Amino acid sequence: MPTQPPCPSQDLLPRPWQLGQPLGRARWWRWLVSAVVAVLVFWPTPAWAAPGQSDGAQLFQAHCVGCHVGGGNVMRRSKTLKLAALQRNGITSAQAVALIAENGIGRMGGYGSVLGEGGPAAVGAYVWAQAQAGWPKV
Repeated sequence: MPTQPPCPSQDLLPRPWQLGQPLGRARWWRWLVSAVVAVLVFWPTPAWAAPGQSDGAQLFQAHCVGCHVGGGNVMRRSKTLKLAALQRNGITSAQAVALIAENGIGRMGGYGSVLGEGGPAAVGAYVWAQAQAGWPKV
């Protein structure tokens, strides 16, 4: 049986890899998907999703660490959360820290409504434990 010669019009049509656009679009999508996957894989874990942290640690990371990073105080250096500074200022328990977290003191406003029910107590317990441990780096 004789074979048919290829249709001459097929030679006039460009192949998809010759057009550039479909391949370019595929490369663009591949790059986009790779970038999204990389961002999702390497994005830092938010404080509320970090495994093994107590509620107090999570709340502290979310609301307090902006001014009190590492137990310090970026606004007033003498008003740190270090044990010696807390005791010097008459703060001698986790409950006292919780009252300050809830109602505020001096220039620091209260965060009771932001921390939610039980939040000030959790933050107070966390801060007091960290102060007693010397604010170890995690």
